[in-house]
Amino acid sequence: MEYSRITSVTDPLFRQVHNLLSEVFPPEEVLEYSLWKEPLEDPGIRVFAAVHEGSVVGTTEYRYYSDWNVAMTDFTIIGREGLGVGRFLAQRRLNDLQKLAADNGKELFGMFAEIYDPYRVEYAFGGIKPMDPFVRREVLSHLGYKRLDLPYVHPSWQGDGEAVSGLDLCFMPGDENLEQIEAALVANFLTRYYAVLADKPEVWTSMVERLKSRDTVPLLPL
Repeated sequence: MEYSRITSVTDPLFRQVHNLLSEVFPPEEVLEYSLWKEPLEDPGIRVFAAVHEGSVVGTTEYRYYSDWNVAMTDFTIIGREGLGVGRFLAQRRLNDLQKLAADNGKELFGMFAEIYDPYRVEYAFGGIKPMDPFVRREVLSHLGYKRLDLPYVHPSWQGDGEAVSGLDLCFMPGDENLEQIEAALVANFLTRYYAVLADKPEVWTSMVERLKSRDTVPLLPL
């Protein structure tokens, strides 16, 4: 299996990647195809495909913020069972991020991720069984992600200013004994991460403002 980086919408692999996105996630979570041109060309956004016998069988997108020494996992998709795709993507991603942190003279502090909570909201998506929201949540818990103790929403990626709920903002600390992180880090991260979306719901703005008034945010079991 190959770990192939995609940096252009003209890459033949990207059509397969976008098809996987559309099959697995609801529409409000998927950026329209043509709008991917700039993100893919951004050196700070890393989109990789797991390629098996010429076909994309999985994909992941993530980014590293050198000034905060944290990463964000945008998505991880398993497109075919029985090939160890999930482990392959997680390990290759971690190796890549650890190298980026080392080049920055540091050890990776941790990684954010938005994780669906199927115990609160019923989701009719996921495609193959490994992408079922219940399975994904448990796998991410096994990887070491913890839930930030705050009511969470995010702006819709359709750019319509709507709030998307039913997810938790989580963090996988490099030190598994870490019990809290600075609220300012969370607020600053969210502000930068969603800067690309011009229309943001008031409930999201209020959430970020409340974070700015706090010192820390507890990390809870997922």
